[in-house]
Amino acid sequence: MATVFRQLFVDFFSTIVFLAVYAVSGNILIATGVAIAGGIAQFAVALIRRQPLETMTLASLALVVVLGGATLLTNDPRFVLIKPSIAHFAIGAIMLKRGWMLRYSPPKVRDLIPHLAVVAGYGWAALMFVLGLGTIAVALTGDIRLWAIYVSVIAVGAKVLAFAVQYVVFRIAIIRRLRAAAATPSSL
Repeated sequence: MATVFRQLFVDFFSTIVFLAVYAVSGNILIATGVAIAGGIAQFAVALIRRQPLETMTLASLALVVVLGGATLLTNDPRFVLIKPSIAHFAIGAIMLKRGWMLRYSPPKVRDLIPHLAVVAGYGWAALMFVLGLGTIAVALTGDIRLWAIYVSVIAVGAKVLAFAVQYVVFRIAIIRRLRAAAATPSSL
């Protein structure tokens, strides 16, 4: 689980930096410039350490430089504000692969309820697309405070809630499957 959170932090580093600097400074241009610099620094550190650069990390860097640059050139924050939606759409597209979640599931899920993991995988893809559309809708308002609340509270909260619901559903399904197996006499 720690690996997942670390990878999410790496993938969304620029957005996190942007939010933190904007919260402190209240200035969209400063926050955008620091986020661009942070993304470039993250890239440079990975190169120096000879760490493999994941596609998502490279895409995130490209997006922060291009969309952040557009924000700096036009003084229009909507460019940089739509960046997380592109990440949501990319992740959602990856999650459309049938059975992607099985790779990350515990053995009991893979053995007892693989069909539910497949359904949950499609549910996660749908959630990513909905959150991406929501991010665009909020970004188009140009209200940075509303956007900050959306990406840091609503989008994160939706993912935490989805994870909690999935955990409960999987747990109930596994318990039912194990009880049903225990209730039926085994054939010799």
